Amino acid sequence: MEAFEAIAGRRAIRSFLDQAVPPSLIQELLEVARWSPSGVNMQPWQVAVVTGTTRDRITTALIEAREQGLPEHADYHYYPSDWFEPYRSRRKATGLALYSALNIGREDEEGRKQAWYNNYRFFGAPVGLLFFLDRQLGQGAWIDMGMFIQNLMIAAHARGLGSCPQASLAEYPDPVRAILGVDQRFALLGGLALGWPDPTAAVNSYRTERLAVEEFTHWYD
Repeated sequence: MEAFEAIAGRRAIRSFLDQAVPPSLIQELLEVARWSPSGVNMQPWQVAVVTGTTRDRITTALIEAREQGLPEHADYHYYPSDWFEPYRSRRKATGLALYSALNIGREDEEGRKQAWYNNYRFFGAPVGLLFFLDRQLGQGAWIDMGMFIQNLMIAAHARGLGSCPQASLAEYPDPVRAILGVDQRFALLGGLALGWPDPTAAVNSYRTERLAVEEFTHWYD
């Protein structure tokens, strides 16, 4: 698959086939993603690949935390505490598109709750990847992590796999670290659901819009 096609064709997949992903293929994706750039070649990425029982334990722990009403305590702030334009409108449009694809109405509280819990279930993907970063590193390392994760998603798409990046998996980092035996020194940035896309799922058929180049680019001679 040509690079431009892979970048433009990638989308967030939220429904997967009940079909295993060979470990050799996951290894191949990580082999190519490791060539991502990083400041002074720090290579700050730490990746946990979770499947089977371990993935299910993480799902259970996250849902239990939410069911118990525990406040989210992520290692960092992904979103602003107070939304403002134009970001507020973009967020609202994205939510409307998602729930419309899932056929979940505004008053369907149980449907909305289960849709959120599907985040913790890795959307049914057979593989989950969790990304950790040494807290002592500077903000530049977060940029490096973004490039690494993006390259991983592009590589997955090029091999016919689907993925969905998930900040939601970092909402309760302590139980995740406990299950995996990861030291508190490492912040949990989020995760990635990985598997074979379900071509019949409506939730996989819609795409969020993107701004035209002219709306975010400024040229200076």
